[in-house]
Amino acid sequence: MGAAEDLELVADGAHLQRVVLDGMLKARISLEIATANFKAMSVPDGSAGNARSIVYFLRRLAEKGVEIRLLHGGTPSAAALKHLTRGLPRGMTVRRCPRVHAKAVIVDCRAMYLGSANLTGAGLGAKSDGRRNFEWGIWTTRTSLIDAVLDRFNDLWEGRQCGRCRLRDVCPVPLEEPCL
Repeated sequence: MGAAEDLELVADGAHLQRVVLDGMLKARISLEIATANFKAMSVPDGSAGNARSIVYFLRRLAEKGVEIRLLHGGTPSAAALKHLTRGLPRGMTVRRCPRVHAKAVIVDCRAMYLGSANLTGAGLGAKSDGRRNFEWGIWTTRTSLIDAVLDRFNDLWEGRQCGRCRLRDVCPVPLEEPCL
C-alpha cells in the first residue's frame, strides 16, 4: 500500500463501521484505546436490530485473549460503570488520567484511528444522524504513525508524565483504575 492509500478520512456516521465494527471488534491480539469520554455506547450485535454495550464486546474480546488497554480522562458513564463493576476479565485494564484528551484506537499494532471521536455513541456514530457529533479522523495502517502514537500512549499508560504533572491535586493517585 502506498503512502497515499494508507490514510483514509473517517467522518461522522462512518466511524461506527470503520472504527468499531471493522476495527475494534476485529482485534485478535491487542487493542489500545485513548479517549477523553467513555460511555457504554450501543453497538449492533448482528441480530435483527439488537445492540449491546461496547463493554460487552470488549469483555468478549478479552475473554478470547485480546489484551485491551483503555485509557480515559473522565468518569465513565453510569451505564459503563455498571458493566465494569461486574469485574474486568483477565487481559482488560482500564485506567484514568484526567489530562487525557487524546482519541485513538490501535488494533493489533497494525491499524489505527486517530481523530476527534470519543468512545461514545455520539462520537463513534452509533446515534442517529440528527443526534451524533460531527467528527473527523483518519484510519491508517502507516506503521511509523502507529508506532509514534503507541509510544505516546505507553508514556501515559506507564506514568512517565506523572512526575511532571501539575494536576496532582485533581489526580492524587496516578493512573487510577476503577474500584470494582
